[in-house]
Amino acid sequence: MTQAYCVKCRKKVEIANPKEVKLKNGRPAVKGTCPKCGTNVFRIGKP
Repeated sequence: MTQAYCVKCRKKVEIANPKEVKLKNGRPAVKGTCPKCGTNVFRIGKP
């Protein structure tokens, strides 16, 4: 599973409902939600 930093929880969390996206410059990223608070989290780079 992929982890990302949640700014509300102030720690790294596993991404819930992860979706692979591609940025405008072509870099891969993963978008999802924090399982604890529901905030959107984003991870740039390899999934």
